[in-house]
Amino acid sequence: MFPNLFEAVPDALVMVDNHGLVIRANSQAHGLFGYPENGLVGIPVEVLVPDGARARHRAHRAGYMAHPHVRAMGATGQTLMGRRHDGSQFPLEIALSPVDSDGAVRYLASIRDISDSPRARQMQVRAGYDALVARFGQLALESKDEEALLAHVPLLLAECLSMESVLIAFVSADNERVEVRASTGPGDQAHASGLQIDQHLLLASLRKGRGWMVEDLASARESEQALLFSHPASGSAALVPLLDLNRPMGALLAFSRVPRKFDHDALHLLQSFANLIAALVQRQRTQDQLAHVQRLDALGQLTGGIAHDFNNLLTIMSGNLQLLEDEYGATGEARELIDSALRSVARGAELTAKLLSFARRQRLVPQPVDLESMLGDLQQMLGRTLGDAIRLHIDCPRGLPKAHADAAQLDAALVNLALNARDAMPGGGAITIKVSRTTGIAGSSDLATGDYLLITVSDTGRGMSPSTIDRAMEPFFTTKEAGRGSGLGLSMVHGFARQSGGDLWIDSALGHGTQVHLCLPVDKGCTAPARATRTSAARGGGQTILVVEDEDSVRCVAVAFLRKAGYRVNEVATADDALRELDADPGIALLFTDVLLGEGGNGKLLAQAALRLRPGLPLLLTSGFEQPPPASGADTDAIAFSLLRKPYSREQLLEAVWQSLTRAECATL
Repeated sequence: MFPNLFEAVPDALVMVDNHGLVIRANSQAHGLFGYPENGLVGIPVEVLVPDGARARHRAHRAGYMAHPHVRAMGATGQTLMGRRHDGSQFPLEIALSPVDSDGAVRYLASIRDISDSPRARQMQVRAGYDALVARFGQLALESKDEEALLAHVPLLLAECLSMESVLIAFVSADNERVEVRASTGPGDQAHASGLQIDQHLLLASLRKGRGWMVEDLASARESEQALLFSHPASGSAALVPLLDLNRPMGALLAFSRVPRKFDHDALHLLQSFANLIAALVQRQRTQDQLAHVQRLDALGQLTGGIAHDFNNLLTIMSGNLQLLEDEYGATGEARELIDSALRSVARGAELTAKLLSFARRQRLVPQPVDLESMLGDLQQMLGRTLGDAIRLHIDCPRGLPKAHADAAQLDAALVNLALNARDAMPGGGAITIKVSRTTGIAGSSDLATGDYLLITVSDTGRGMSPSTIDRAMEPFFTTKEAGRGSGLGLSMVHGFARQSGGDLWIDSALGHGTQVHLCLPVDKGCTAPARATRTSAARGGGQTILVVEDEDSVRCVAVAFLRKAGYRVNEVATADDALRELDADPGIALLFTDVLLGEGGNGKLLAQAALRLRPGLPLLLTSGFEQPPPASGADTDAIAFSLLRKPYSREQLLEAVWQSLTRAECATL
């Protein structure tokens, strides 16, 4: 009876001995695996398993034979694969039972082909989805054109999921609108299915940062139907956010005419694509930012090199013009020409300082700054720069104390804020720069209570949303069109304010303009130091000054200034010669050296060596471009010295020399 029952069972039956060899199989098993009658008997059961799974199957078989038990079909929850005689594979399920035959244990496997079962079909669908995700991921890694790659995504998903419409939308830089970057239909909003999106509701949904799905538009809530304000009577839709640091940068939106189209696997596919798209955009953004930083660094290095040479040239021109002024200043026509040339030199020096400031290659040099005078000069320049459509008003009361800040950096910061205000008013408007004195700062949580000057730059533009204000001072964040802004302006001004002991914050609301508040500390000096004049410049008393400058023409200017002022001067071109002079002449009262000397020489290292040779020697350094400290391990920042920036006037040089000598005399008393 057993043989008849063995054949009568509709499933394929295979009996295996302790060695894993097939000892009996019914005709259904031979047919299922494609073997001739009795062709299965005597072969290892692992032959019926795909090559890649045979080792794993042997281990499972050994474990099962060690602890045999009845295992129902489908108990593992896994889809297993079988191998036919011709090498083809198919999904199957297996039930196992130990059988006692003549005192020996045998193992009976009941096998069922599930190729046409819902579970197998689901597995095949998932495999297709996984293959599509893997294909897109590979394309994303290889692609150099983000837009072209994104343009293919809606069509890929629409074909794979049998959807009528798929679109990719991104939130604009100002967080106020949604821009469709790719879709399955023509245009930004009209798609092949007639689907249209309410941008305001979509933006509100994205701000919540959550996914969204409507199983049947016919029975959806009004708020859900409102998002898709043009759609067929029935259907289903799903929205998956594209996340950027847990904040949505956009969304992947899909629509089908079929209700309840989005099962777990379809939503998983959309989520996988959303993750890949977000990663692709973040990678491209990072690459763009890195390239921008590299360009800025290259610009900084180029600017530094140019500034050194350019400021030397300006020093030569300025010095010789001042010497000519001594000879021909009494002649009216000559005086006018010389003054005009000196003004041009001053403008060239200001331009170089701004370039260095932009490239962050210049240290801050805080000093008393008269805001009334600075804003008066700035008003003339901005009047030409802002254009006829912009009305500029300066409100700076008389009698305010001076600010304690780097004048060149503050000038650049105010220009930057004014230009930002102009750009917020493409149709024209008004900019107001107002200065007031304050002790309590309500807009800054980090600023200690103290004596400050508050500079507020206001515009009548479109204003900012709260989310834009939150990011406005992030490096590289900009709401301007591509190519019109680096996203570094406000971050640089904010960094300058904080480095100066102040702060920067923004008050704004959509439709109500913007107010940017720049807060700077009041200068602690009672009065600003009086500006030296050519007739009252400090005079020397015969002290010997060692001038170290590798540029002959620059050295000649400095030597001429100092000798005319009554100083004795020793001049050399290199650091080695300077040390020899210091050793040979104990009467040298001051070392005046350029920071950048020829052939790799460095004035700071020279100053350090000079102090070892002559402790207490007064030091005065000059530079047109101050490079980072040399990588020699020397702590040059610990040296006390004054720095005179090139190009310098005769009065500035003599004042700096006099102050350095005076400080040294006071220190010895």
